[in-house]
Amino acid sequence: MSTAAVAEVFGALEPSAIADRRTAAEALTVVRDGVITGEGPTTKGRIHFSRALDADDAAWCARILGASALASQPVSRDEAEALFAINAAARERSDEGRFDDLFAKAVVHHAASASGLPVPSRDIALSPDVSIDSWAPTKAVGVNVEVLEWIASQMRAKRVSNATIMTLLAAVVGAATLPLAQLPAVFDIGM
Repeated sequence: MSTAAVAEVFGALEPSAIADRRTAAEALTVVRDGVITGEGPTTKGRIHFSRALDADDAAWCARILGASALASQPVSRDEAEALFAINAAARERSDEGRFDDLFAKAVVHHAASASGLPVPSRDIALSPDVSIDSWAPTKAVGVNVEVLEWIASQMRAKRVSNATIMTLLAAVVGAATLPLAQLPAVFDIGM
């Protein structure tokens, strides 16, 4: 990639350059590529190992999803899919759980909003200082079955097994009454 192309991609990752959810999803794929290869505009100026996700990668994701142009829009399926891909790409984590928190909140935000349920703005919903319990649906009533099937297929395909997303999805699915150990059976996945 030429220097000009790298500069263009890097500029497109800045929140002020993100105009819509499609652009945000594309920017998240650049983060994913950096996680996979350890190279690229999101790793510039620092040591980054391939298949590793660090605090800077999590911060990139938070800045992209928090772009001001997206503030009043719910997390899109494309953005959620990009986060599933980042999660699957990262074999090592050194972000103190920040990505897992953001990932789970973004997926639940998408699932609830796609089901027509009320959700807070992104700055509230995705904030590390706001508990998901304060806004996420606590019952499956009103949750779109197609959305739940999509999440289950993503979890199976990407082998999602982190406890944070499993617990939070339990709230959306209404499986909160199930012991956490039984939740993988609901989605036909292993923890």
